[in-house]
Amino acid sequence: MKIGIIGLPNSGKTTVFNALTRGEVPTEAYSSGRMEVHTAVVQVPDERVDRLATMYRPKKVTYATVQYTDIAGLARGMGEAGGLSGALLNEISQNDALLHVVRAFTDPNILHPEGDVDPARDIQIMETELLLNDMTIITNRLERIASRLGKGGDPKERQALAEEKALLERLLAALEEEIPVREVALTPEEEKFLRGFALLSQKPLLILLNIEDDADERIAADYRDLIKGEHVAVAALRGKLEAELAQMDPKEAREFLAEFDIPEPGLSRIIRLSYKLLRVQSFFTVGEDEVRAWTIPLGATAVEAAAAIHTDLARGFIRAEVVSFEDLMAAGGMAEARKRGTLRLEGKDYIVQDGDIVHIRFAI
Repeated sequence: MKIGIIGLPNSGKTTVFNALTRGEVPTEAYSSGRMEVHTAVVQVPDERVDRLATMYRPKKVTYATVQYTDIAGLARGMGEAGGLSGALLNEISQNDALLHVVRAFTDPNILHPEGDVDPARDIQIMETELLLNDMTIITNRLERIASRLGKGGDPKERQALAEEKALLERLLAALEEEIPVREVALTPEEEKFLRGFALLSQKPLLILLNIEDDADERIAADYRDLIKGEHVAVAALRGKLEAELAQMDPKEAREFLAEFDIPEPGLSRIIRLSYKLLRVQSFFTVGEDEVRAWTIPLGATAVEAAAAIHTDLARGFIRAEVVSFEDLMAAGGMAEARKRGTLRLEGKDYIVQDGDIVHIRFAI
């Protein structure tokens, strides 16, 4: 799972990046205008993995991971004309979702590119830039399609181009009405076809208000209606405070959380929201050698879960032994779960549930 962190200059993107990744990237890293990119892979905190590790005491424990990329600030107007530059567009498009850091803190020593702090305005600016960029990409492609259709050619190729043209015209009409691609109803085939276009408004969006240390995170509710849709979420994070927390040892961090009455580190909450936006979930494999979390889409079948582990398991799939995390904990072990009947055999079409412990039977 890859998440790109975007935002206007001086919004605190790098501070949030450090908070989420325990990084120590200088917050002035982009002040020179360089297009430098910072990337870090973070383990997904999961108490279920911890409890499974306690039960099995494996040689190795592997958590699911999220890759965060801190991308140089986007300014008003960058999505117009020719769209975003190739290098910048490439960095953003490689991510599964976008995390838009919005400045909601005041600091006279840090200038805002728009002159003052206005989260609602900044949210709209970024959404507009994403829409304009996609409009440019689609318009350019439609011009090339029109040129090719005007030259005749193979009937099958012309049919494919005509179908592509109809799809892109539908998307362009939506964008002109300020409807992002992420909110346009698409078939799985259309979604797959569009992956090569790097349409930024197609990606799920998490809007993250970067608030002051003493601000109330419930402020996020005030901005939830600005960008509507099931593929958009809004949250708030005390970026500076969380960045300090990320540099502490576990004991010090727990005391820090208690002192400021913070129920959990921001990383846990942001990852949970990201999983929901991307419609993914975790299942587990267990044993003496390794306890491991795997990330798969919601609705994935047992054979698709097998493929996530290794393609050979999917190719030779026979059955999946499945028990829910809750049932395994209640039983105290796999043998007792089998006695209770909560460990069961499932076929390749079984829909894997979040928290399932899965063992694949296969033969090649």
